Amino acid sequence: MSANPYYSGPRSDHFDGERFFSPDGAPMDRGIGDLLRWRFAGRHAPWSKQLPAEPPDRPPARAAGLRIAHVGHASLLLQADGLNILLDPVWSERVSPFRFAGPKRHDPPGIAFADLPPIDVVLITHSHYDHLDLDTIARLWRAHRPRILAPLGNDAVIRRRHPAIEVTTRDWGEAVELGGRVAATLVPANHWSARSLGDRRMALWCGYVLETPAGRIYLAGDSGYGTGAVFRGIRERHGAPRLAVLPIGAFEPRWFMQPQHMNPAEAVQAMRDCGAETALGYHWGTFRLTDEAREEPPRQLEAALQAAGIAPERFRPLRPGMVWTA
Repeated sequence: MSANPYYSGPRSDHFDGERFFSPDGAPMDRGIGDLLRWRFAGRHAPWSKQLPAEPPDRPPARAAGLRIAHVGHASLLLQADGLNILLDPVWSERVSPFRFAGPKRHDPPGIAFADLPPIDVVLITHSHYDHLDLDTIARLWRAHRPRILAPLGNDAVIRRRHPAIEVTTRDWGEAVELGGRVAATLVPANHWSARSLGDRRMALWCGYVLETPAGRIYLAGDSGYGTGAVFRGIRERHGAPRLAVLPIGAFEPRWFMQPQHMNPAEAVQAMRDCGAETALGYHWGTFRLTDEAREEPPRQLEAALQAAGIAPERFRPLRPGMVWTA
C-alpha cells in the first residue's frame, strides 16, 4: 500500500509508486542541514520597499482576442476567445501555512478580487503555498464556481480543506478542453511539491500549453532550467509558442535554488529553446522568498537579453496590474 496520501496510481517515467520526480532527474530534496546553511549563512540582499507601480487593472467581462493581466507573483488572468482563466490565483496577504507568519505581500493584487470578471477556469501548477492558496480557491469557488484543473494529487490537497470543491486532475501530456476553442495540455517542469515536511513530491507539478485562436501560450509554472530538455520539448511536441510566461525570480542562492528555479539568463535561454516569439517574466517582486534583491530579476533579465542580442520588448518583466494583449 502506498504511503502517498494524495495519489495512488501506476508507476511511470516520473512516478515511482510513492513520489513524483523531475524529468531531468536532478535532485530536488534538501535536508535540514542545507536549509539551515541557507537561512543562517546566506547573504540576504536588501529588499526595496518601493518599486514602480502600475495602476490596478479593471479587466473587461470578456475579451475576444488574447488579454493577459498580472495579479502578482505567479498569478495571472488570461482572457482568451471569451474564456476567463486564472493561473495560480493568490489574493492572500501571506504565502504560508500560517496567517500570522511567512512571506508577506509587498504589492497589492494587480486586480482587486471584486473587479474580477466571471471566472470560468482555474489552472493550478503545484501545491506550494505561493501557487496553491486554499483560501483564494475557496473564495473563487463561492463566487464563480470555476472549473479547476490541476496535476495529479492536487485534488486531494484541496479537498482536505474544502471537500465540496470539484477538481479535475491530469498527468503530464494529457489535454483538456477548457471551453470554446481553448484547450490546455499539462507539460513537465523541473520542480517539486510539498505542503508540509512529510509530503514532499507526493503531488505532481506542471506547466501548461494553451491552444487558443490567438496563438499558443506556454505557461512554465515553476521550473529549474536543468538540461533544457523541458523547454526544447515544448517546441518539439507542441510547436513554438506565440507567448511564453517564464519565471525570472526566486533564484538565489544558486547552490540551493538552481535545480528548482531559473535565473533570468536561464529564462532567456528557455525562451530561445522553446522558440517563443515573445515572453513575459513573472514570479518576482511580490513575495520575498529567496536572497536576491527585489530589483535584481529585471536587472539581470535586461543584461541577459542584451548579451543574447534579443530586443527588450520581446521579453518584458511583469508588474502587478500590467496587461499584455494580442
